[in-house]
Amino acid sequence: MPWEDMLRAIKKGRKRTKWEQREPYAFWKGNPHVAKNRLDLMKCNLSDQYDWNVRLYYKNWSKVVDEGFNNSKLEDQCTYSMVPMQHYWPIRRQDKCRDLKFAVEWGNNHTQQAQDIGKAGSKFIEEILTMRNVYDYMFHLLNEYSKLLKYKPTVPSKARRICVESTACKQKGVWKEFLFQSLVKSPSNKPPCELPPPYEPQAIQASMDKIENIDKQVEKWGNVYWNKLNDTNQ
Repeated sequence: MPWEDMLRAIKKGRKRTKWEQREPYAFWKGNPHVAKNRLDLMKCNLSDQYDWNVRLYYKNWSKVVDEGFNNSKLEDQCTYSMVPMQHYWPIRRQDKCRDLKFAVEWGNNHTQQAQDIGKAGSKFIEEILTMRNVYDYMFHLLNEYSKLLKYKPTVPSKARRICVESTACKQKGVWKEFLFQSLVKSPSNKPPCELPPPYEPQAIQASMDKIENIDKQVEKWGNVYWNKLNDTNQ
């Protein structure tokens, strides 16, 4: 599905269930076999031995493609500029199960703050991750990259021209449908955004330090939570 259509569907899906009526769990659906970190995540799923307050669902993408994506709508599952505790809750890779459980417990006990984080994350997606911004980014990326080249690019003698017909017409089913839906039918009537000046090293370091400090604070909260929980169970 083209991103603009997907974005509208995500907005609609987000409003389908009120925040107060949502299930008090961390939810994820996808294919765990695309990355080692995802496979490790599956250890946090509900089991007979323990409930990490996480509900994970394996998504067989081969089957999804065969079924035409009927039951795999991104809006139903619903960084650069993203900031922890403002747009998302930080989770450590090496201790994800404990971090996820604490995140859910914290959210259930701080509902307004959790809702504010969720709203800020959704707003970031809706306002920043637009196709216009993506195209502007691609333009500036290629333009700046071209300045680094020390030779003049030429078209190889055996190069093949790629056009709409050669890209989309050979596809079938939903693949072909989505390609044509995402087709840009006319050039933009506005010039690309102005590329801001490069960040100073101090500004980059300050941003990284800010994120690191927030992550450490959340880690401390988690350690306090687990220490109290362990003392209670002893």
